[in-house]
Amino acid sequence: MDSVSKKSQNYSPNKRVKYGYIKYVSLAILTIQNAALGLSMRYSRTRQVEMFAPTAAVVVAEVLKLAICFVLVMKESGGLQSGLRTMYTTVILNIKDTLRVCVPSFLYVIQNNLLYVSVSNLDAATYQITYQLKILTTAFFAVLVLKRRLKKWQWGALALLVAGVILVQLTPSGENETKPSENLGKQSKLLGFGAALAACFISGFAGIYFEKVLKESDISVWMRNVQLSLASIPFGIITHVIKTGTITDLMKGFDGYVWYLVALNAAGGLLVAVVVKYADNILKGFATSVAIIISCVASIYIFDFHITIQFAAGAVLVIGSIFLYGYVPKKPETRTSLSV
Repeated sequence: MDSVSKKSQNYSPNKRVKYGYIKYVSLAILTIQNAALGLSMRYSRTRQVEMFAPTAAVVVAEVLKLAICFVLVMKESGGLQSGLRTMYTTVILNIKDTLRVCVPSFLYVIQNNLLYVSVSNLDAATYQITYQLKILTTAFFAVLVLKRRLKKWQWGALALLVAGVILVQLTPSGENETKPSENLGKQSKLLGFGAALAACFISGFAGIYFEKVLKESDISVWMRNVQLSLASIPFGIITHVIKTGTITDLMKGFDGYVWYLVALNAAGGLLVAVVVKYADNILKGFATSVAIIISCVASIYIFDFHITIQFAAGAVLVIGSIFLYGYVPKKPETRTSLSV
């Protein structure tokens, strides 16, 4: 009797409602964040103000993410003292495990810097659609590293994705040209696409590598993000020094808008962690698709973006591929001898 009552408590309607609430709220926030990030990054490169260094923005975003994850680890551990003890044990005493996390940390720093190069050369809508190629690269590394087998419709979805991105990229730049900016100078669509493609490959490998690390241990996602940020910050600083030649002007060009952009960037990785826990692939695909639509519509008003038939066709193919890739067919109900 006691075991039955415990089970009923574990699967209470209130708990299901709470999980459903968290799932849809986190998805709504992720949708807004995805759309806002691409638009905000593009706008940050077109403003007629003293320009900040993208490498500095990447470093500061990691510092902010570290601070947020530090608080979450303290809460998860039940207090400051126990949290610090857990961090010391995980990060310092288990140094081999921490060194494994350095691989995705380094890759994520390179990826985030490449995304700034891409968004400086592509309009927000084209950037948002092109970056969905990370689905293709993630699938590639999942098959190669994790030995996963893709379903037939998933291979079809990847083909649609590639076709959609090709249509978008081959749209003549003059037909959907955005507002010019002195800070951007001459833009190269080829450079923007190359940077986005490189970022997609890095994202695919780093994501699969990090997933493998997560599955091989029982360390929490927040603690893993602490490890990631602790390793990413030194890599980010080195990248900034190589790019600018100095560390003294790290905060150059930082104003309220740049701080908002940094916070938006830092929140993205944490939101994904929540969505992965509570949502499924179809809902995540829906969030990504809505974000693409928001980016395209918003670009019309913010950047004087012009949507062509070719661009729209490519966007539809990409959105369709996202849904198709995440599709999970319902299992047929098993009939027993007692079934009528």
